[in-house]
Amino acid sequence: MSNFLSGPVQVAAQTLHSSSADQYHKLGELIFANDGRAFRYAKAGGSALVAGDLQQSQAEDTDTQGLTAVAAAVGDLSIVSTSTVTVTANEYAEGFILASVTPGLGIIYKIKGHIAYTTAAPTFNLDNDSVRVALTTTSRLDALANPYAATVVAPTSKTGPVVGAAVHAIAASEFGWLQVLGAAALTCDATEAVVIGEPVIRSNGVAGAVEGATTTFTIQGTVGFALTGIAVSESGAVKLTLL
Repeated sequence: MSNFLSGPVQVAAQTLHSSSADQYHKLGELIFANDGRAFRYAKAGGSALVAGDLQQSQAEDTDTQGLTAVAAAVGDLSIVSTSTVTVTANEYAEGFILASVTPGLGIIYKIKGHIAYTTAAPTFNLDNDSVRVALTTTSRLDALANPYAATVVAPTSKTGPVVGAAVHAIAASEFGWLQVLGAAALTCDATEAVVIGEPVIRSNGVAGAVEGATTTFTIQGTVGFALTGIAVSESGAVKLTLL
């Protein structure tokens, strides 16, 4: 039976405005400040984070989607595929695997880890979990990395969802906190000023920036609401709603 459920972090092992080569929390762990703000633990991708920039999950990898399953019985502690993939060791650790085609449709599992594979059939070991609905060779599997692993500055063309805002210059491939809720300082892009009280969306013109909601609102997606007006190319206050 799964035993990984817990409440928010009560004591931070890593301070808010810091960057660490060592991992002190699970990816995505949540911590609250006593002023309405909240933060999730993340790992930077290949570039250092810049305070005030939106971050998104790493780009979707379709090579680990639609994998053919090996039959698995209820209670098995790993999920295996006959499809070949190329991944580094534990690239999907703390990530997830789900059945996209029945049997097993709609069930998602957390991945504990795996070895490196180079055009080889993978085995994903499960984290405090076991197969709950039997899989067959008809089942198809999608493996995905944890959304807070290898985050990148939110590009103007979406390749993943926004997962938070940088509050510190976390070094490339190091760990730290992203803000997901409450008053945050974000930078407006160069064309679309932000109006107080209105929805704020990720910019489709400047990577990592925000802009006021226009006709692109439904496409870009809201990240919060403006606490102040923000002039183009300036920073201002946004109430984040990315929890």
